[in-house]
Amino acid sequence: MKILVTGGAGFLGSHLCKKFLEKNYEVICLDNLGSGRKENIAEFMNNSKFKFIHADVTKDLSKMEKVDIILHFASRASPYDYQENSFETIEANTSGTMNCLEKAKKDNAVILYASTSEIYGQAQIIPTPESYLGYVNSFGPRSCYDESKRLGETYCYEYLKKFNVDARIVRIFNTYGPKMRFDDGRVVTNFIDQAVNNKPITIFGKGTQTRCFCYVDDLINGIYTFATKQGLKGEVINLGNTEEHTMIELAEILIKLTKSNSKIIYSELPKDDPVRRVPDISKAKKLLNWEFNYSFENGLKKFLEEIQK
Repeated sequence: MKILVTGGAGFLGSHLCKKFLEKNYEVICLDNLGSGRKENIAEFMNNSKFKFIHADVTKDLSKMEKVDIILHFASRASPYDYQENSFETIEANTSGTMNCLEKAKKDNAVILYASTSEIYGQAQIIPTPESYLGYVNSFGPRSCYDESKRLGETYCYEYLKKFNVDARIVRIFNTYGPKMRFDDGRVVTNFIDQAVNNKPITIFGKGTQTRCFCYVDDLINGIYTFATKQGLKGEVINLGNTEEHTMIELAEILIKLTKSNSKIIYSELPKDDPVRRVPDISKAKKLLNWEFNYSFENGLKKFLEEIQK
């Protein structure tokens, strides 16, 4: 079995390459290295079942070799990164998604599209189920990511209904772990960097906004099952941890775990930053028999151990 991972040198993409190699798949990693890094995939380069292609998913994929599964993970994902690279982000999630769907159609392959909890916007239902339609601003600083991910889902719907492509959508909630970049502005890595260096930990707003943070190993296990299990054509499934923490709690936990002398300071809350974000994972439990194993604090301990090696 052969799998294509777009964005395969990124945080989640590189973990997926590793997972599928461990399961004895042939893995093609496609990445333009805009936010992905070669160091994330260095350990696979001498593996005969691994191939790296330095290319952009928005370009024609029709001449690539035939694959059985496509994991479309090529997109910048942190607010700082996607706002700085807004057009590239839009293209990866729209024309890039269509290119992947065209290849899935041609190859008769399963395609799993990496969507996001961001498509729910300021959710009015907490925990948020897949049936929630979203409350999203189409004209703001986060729109390039939120709305392009939503349009990517629409492309999946059209290819499913018109061409019978086996398209599946995973809506990923906040995830953290090894191979994350420490310079892309995501809150866990920001806070860790500030805590270990005893710098002030900067919280936006009052710090009462919440997130649920999933350790990467748990997420990858769920994605693997979703991509490979039979009978899930057209399904849309949330994956994430359901332990809800405020930003103040996150900062306090990291100060404790790192034995930091950092103090908490506050800054203005960015526009359209969701107040609460909690996944309803009952569908993942039912269809994938999946649930996260790492509590938030245990996952943070493991992450800190990994980056200190």
